[in-house]
Amino acid sequence: MPQLDTVIRSRRVVTPGGTAPAAVGLRGGRIAAVAAPGARLPAREEVDLGGAALLPGLVDPDVVVQAPGRPLRECYLRTAAEAVRGGVTAVAVAPSPVGPPLTGEAGLQEHQSAASGLLLHVALLGAVTDRSTPADLAELRSAGAAGFHCSLSDGGAPGGGPIGDAPLRKAMMEVAAMEAPLLVHAEDPGELAPLPPGGPAPAPTARPARAERRGLERVIAAARVAGTRTHVSPFTAAECAAVLGAARAIGVALSAHTCPHYLCLPAESVPEGSPAFRCRPPLRSGANRDALWSALLSDADCPIRTIGSGHRPGTGVWAIAWTLPALWTAARRRGLDLAAVARWTSANPAELLGLADKGRIAPGAEADLVAFAPEAAQTVPDDDPGPYAGRTLTGRVERTWVGGRSVFPAPAAAPQARAAVHGGPLPASP
Repeated sequence: MPQLDTVIRSRRVVTPGGTAPAAVGLRGGRIAAVAAPGARLPAREEVDLGGAALLPGLVDPDVVVQAPGRPLRECYLRTAAEAVRGGVTAVAVAPSPVGPPLTGEAGLQEHQSAASGLLLHVALLGAVTDRSTPADLAELRSAGAAGFHCSLSDGGAPGGGPIGDAPLRKAMMEVAAMEAPLLVHAEDPGELAPLPPGGPAPAPTARPARAERRGLERVIAAARVAGTRTHVSPFTAAECAAVLGAARAIGVALSAHTCPHYLCLPAESVPEGSPAFRCRPPLRSGANRDALWSALLSDADCPIRTIGSGHRPGTGVWAIAWTLPALWTAARRRGLDLAAVARWTSANPAELLGLADKGRIAPGAEADLVAFAPEAAQTVPDDDPGPYAGRTLTGRVERTWVGGRSVFPAPAAAPQARAAVHGGPLPASP
């Protein structure tokens, strides 16, 4: 075998076949070999993780990077730095209430330019609105959109507003013809109380579970006709899991995404008036959290297929750096292993987005990897702007590689990226 660039050895390597000791050889940005832990693999660099686990890099399928009042390039740099600090090696960027819009080729190209040369892989989701035409969607796809995103209520593209049933069906048919996924924020606006900009987190009563149920019914009706690969994001109301399952049982290509904060933080723990928990849908009760876990664990073919940060700087939660330790803290308490976590955070989202070379540790795959110490405890700084501030989490990201290149801790040769890593997250605009 020709000399490798890097060999990483660990007593816990998480592969599609399970977790076991192994040596992983990297060459040219890809995984060249997965061998026995003591295998002789000549390489320019040797890394021995000891008891730290080696996982595939996380793929986060629904991330917003823009913060109000901040330059787009700066937002991408800061989000990328926070992402790799948390072991996230690929993100799909969703449309945001903050511009520039992802409704056409010009906006997509502006995002592509802002995301150039980052530490991680960026896929873009084109916005679907009431005004989207077949030509608009085709233009976005040909310009490089990995998929599409729409909202039944709020949180969509600037000026887009909620999408109605007829435009949703028409768009779904176009997206199905392109064989692209469609992510849908599925809260029905008729069931929501008004949410003023800024301020504290919404109360669960302002955005009740019935809003998700009604939204799901609308999405299912459209997807059943169009045959579109539809991914509900985020899914929070555990009582609606049976609705998802029933739709899949009749052949609707429907799946769902949830976030660690819905699995870890019950509404009863939200400090009154805190903007750090401003997520949509809101955090729900402890009983709902437990039921959501039950749904995740009840069936190997559970429709909740992906878990990611729900990152929304400036307008929602700031959490991308804590996805892995927060999820692992809750999963470990329920007797789960790292393989389950890797499936939800890496393999399944990579499959959803058509990133065939990502999300797994196997020969030929891209060398996007994370070293994770699963027994290490860490306390999130009190001044962290996200919902985990002050909490003690189990598990710590030690190192991240993207395309075989070590990107966290920050490379000494990348001062701009290093400053972004240590400079803290973007604050919300005043």
